[in-house]
Amino acid sequence: MPFLPLRPVALPPATLTLYDGWLSDIAYRLDQPDCDRDELCREILTQLYYPQWAGKEPTGLPATGRVALAQLDPRNVTLEPEYYRDVDPDRFARVKPLLWLWEMFDKSPAGENIHLGVRFRRMLARHIFKRCGKNFKCFQFVKFSFGYNMDVGDNVVIHRYVLLDDRGGIELGDGASVADYGNVYSHTHDLADQRVVNSPVTRLGKGARATYHATILAEAHLEDDAMLGALGVATRPIAGGTVAVGIPAQPKITKPPIDQRKKNPPTTDPLAE
Repeated sequence: MPFLPLRPVALPPATLTLYDGWLSDIAYRLDQPDCDRDELCREILTQLYYPQWAGKEPTGLPATGRVALAQLDPRNVTLEPEYYRDVDPDRFARVKPLLWLWEMFDKSPAGENIHLGVRFRRMLARHIFKRCGKNFKCFQFVKFSFGYNMDVGDNVVIHRYVLLDDRGGIELGDGASVADYGNVYSHTHDLADQRVVNSPVTRLGKGARATYHATILAEAHLEDDAMLGALGVATRPIAGGTVAVGIPAQPKITKPPIDQRKKNPPTTDPLAE
């Protein structure tokens, strides 16, 4: 198979200057101890969706217009995890404005912009997650439960439409990745009474990969260098260096030892920091 690293894509210098300045301003405000995250979210989303109403009161608008503007303020919305009994209200209150900002940014005119979106989400992740390593790369429409139980290493990649249910905690080791439409769970319901919930940590080890539409159930860890094949459902841990496929996923292939694999030339990720 051909070796196909990502290629660099150029943007106009004036555009890069615009993006850098916008992101730097948001990063600076987030770093301030007295940052009002609710107000920051409301301000950014208003400017993205209805810039004509930035800094103005919606007087004279019909009720539907006022409802639309109200959605840009996280204080006016509720999110599903807020209803969970195991939520930490104080911790969630701190990350909720940034989770809402993340989700609504993705639905905005800027959300499909890969260059800007990866950098914007990376910036927010460092104020949401328990830990966020270098070069975190996240694409559009990823959903979290609490967000604050995410422990993410270096060079982790999360693709589009992924669900990361971190109720019990998710650990993503260096170089781990979850492909489009993947699901990683860290909670289970009792069969007899769904109100009884167990929330263990789920871990993807270094270099572990969950491929397209794959699902990892709570505590079905992927050990270092393990792979879960497309549409697979992991119901139990997958051993390191193993490729598992199917429902439930079963080990089918053992990868050759890392030191025996073909060495490709080093490359530079154009979306890295």
